[in-house]
Amino acid sequence: MSAVEQIGNRFALMASQPEPAAYRLAPHNIEAEQALLGAILVNNDAFDRVSDFLRAEHFYEEIHRRVFEVTAQLVRAGKVASPITLKTFLGEHDLGGMTVPQYLARVAAEATTVINAEDYGRTIYDLAVRRNLIGIGEEIVNTAYDSPVDLNPRVQIEEAERRLYEIAEQGRYDGGFQSFSQALTTAIDTAAKAYERDGKLSGISTGMSDLDYKLGGLQSSDLVIIAGRPGMGKTALATNIAFNIAKAYEYEVRPDGVHIPKNGGIVGFFSLEMSAEQLATRIIAEQSGVPSYKIRRGDIQDSEFHKISEAAREMQQIPFFIDQTGGISIAQLVARARRLKRQRGLDVLVVDYLQLLSGSKSAGSNRVQELTEITTGLKALAKELNAPVIALSQLSRQVESRDDKRPQLSDLRESGSIEQDADVVMFVYREEYYIKNKQPREGTEEFTSWLAEMERAHGRAEVIIGKQRHGPTGTVELQFDAEVTRFSNMAREDALPERM
Repeated sequence: MSAVEQIGNRFALMASQPEPAAYRLAPHNIEAEQALLGAILVNNDAFDRVSDFLRAEHFYEEIHRRVFEVTAQLVRAGKVASPITLKTFLGEHDLGGMTVPQYLARVAAEATTVINAEDYGRTIYDLAVRRNLIGIGEEIVNTAYDSPVDLNPRVQIEEAERRLYEIAEQGRYDGGFQSFSQALTTAIDTAAKAYERDGKLSGISTGMSDLDYKLGGLQSSDLVIIAGRPGMGKTALATNIAFNIAKAYEYEVRPDGVHIPKNGGIVGFFSLEMSAEQLATRIIAEQSGVPSYKIRRGDIQDSEFHKISEAAREMQQIPFFIDQTGGISIAQLVARARRLKRQRGLDVLVVDYLQLLSGSKSAGSNRVQELTEITTGLKALAKELNAPVIALSQLSRQVESRDDKRPQLSDLRESGSIEQDADVVMFVYREEYYIKNKQPREGTEEFTSWLAEMERAHGRAEVIIGKQRHGPTGTVELQFDAEVTRFSNMAREDALPERM
């Protein structure tokens, strides 16, 4: 066989084999980038139309990224950005035989109008988002193939969710200033909804009228801190409020199928300290009136078991969701809250408790910095979800060293960030708890005085509102039944039936 025939056979063999997959370029639009940059170089006002959402990294071409970055610096410094002023800062680039000044002059000469600048900017941004999605997708696949032994798939899912949400939130077009008339309309709508809602509240009712009177209900996008020393009942108060809201949930359906809450709301509860079963036992005790210790021991009568069954049957349908994972980070909590909002809806979020969350563990950070990251993250989450976030917090031991053990803002652990970020700070205080621990020997005069003090303080709790952005501070007295861990309105003399 001749050499020519061998070459021919080789080509025939190559032709018979399947062609390799065509190489795909990441989505981009060079012409849109040139048109936008040209418009900005001709008229710097075009930059203001895209500067809210567009960044240098959104451009596909390296030279375009550099041009936009330098242009942004010049415009923000109050200087003119033009082909002449830019060439000093750009250096040398290979532009197919053209110098940088020649390329900029050509881009400016073929510029679009300022009117179209925002549309071109959005096109560039949307294509950058697609490229980011491709990158995240490739990373998910590669990590799943070659994941370390100790990497839980759930961690990878939450990290992917976090990065996807970051892309969704960055560069949104709906920010910026709004007219006062638009804000006024929103305020009037809020007032109208408050008028229609039970209790005439602007926020979501806690189920306790005296507390609602002070707070106006739980307000959307507020970070509410409930703080107290161990044994005061802060978890019980948060659980009572959360359950009251879920139990009162009523909604109306909009024409587009979206459910709009009329009363109450859908509740998410992060129980970082107690298990879901322990939390459920508490709520069953509160609703049935059977003490939780009797439920746990099984020390119940037939009539009590009937009460428990009735309470459990009523509670099965309420929109109350519990996450009992311990030791999660603020990033994981935010990802899970977003997922619940997306899948089921979310009107109130409860975190029990704040000090059990962890931050990002960045190098060199201490606990105070970590807690600052956590409280800032919770406040941002409240605004993002447009729902109140209730976070419980421990108090420092300095309360115990004072004669008057009523807590104050300075008693909050690492209080700087908590006090700063919170919209409402409430302290739970029960004098009965401290009096009970001072019981003297029976038969003495002190014991008689102690009994009188115990009778005065029995079943009474104080919720001290130490900070409130939208209303007054002060103290609300509540009834507390320790056996079933239930807070309720204090019976007032003027509300009692007439005595004979």
